[in-house]
Formats: sequence, structure tokens, C-alpha cells
Amino acid sequence: MPEPVQQEMERLLTEAFDPTRLEVINDSAQHAGHAGDDGSGESHFTIVIEATAFADKSRLDRQRMVNKALGDIPGERVHALAIQASAPTP
Repeated sequence: MPEPVQQEMERLLTEAFDPTRLEVINDSAQHAGHAGDDGSGESHFTIVIEATAFADKSRLDRQRMVNKALGDIPGERVHALAIQASAPTP
């Protein structure tokens, strides 16, 4: 049985960034019946991630890093992904 998308994202982000904070929030229920809802219950997510890898990176670079770590998930298997990426404060 394939790994649920939420768990796969958590695993990939943990492996890529060793985050100090990680929340992968499934927002799909709020978008039921809207564009991009494929009925899977795993179409819309919010990611809140904090990792030292994001230090001195722009917001755009952080989002690109997260998208790269997730491979084909954004845009292929997940319709919408909100990313809040930050570096730990000293």
C-alpha cells in the first residue's frame, strides 16, 4: 500500500532538512468540491518548516528548496501547497 502523501512529505522534508520544526497540515477538507480537489483527501497542504538550511536564504529560495525536496509531489500529486519556511532564530 502506498505511503499517504502527508507522511511522504514529512519523511522527505525530514531527510532533506533535519528541521527543528515541521508541520504538514492537510487543508484538503476546506477545499472539497473546489478546483484541484481530486477526491483523495490529499490535494491541499500547508507546510510550516524551520531549518538551519534556510538561514540567509530569500523566501523564494526557501520555497524552491522545499519544492525540490518534495520531487513530483507539488503540481503532480498535490494541487496546492502553501509553504512557510524559516530559519531558527539565535
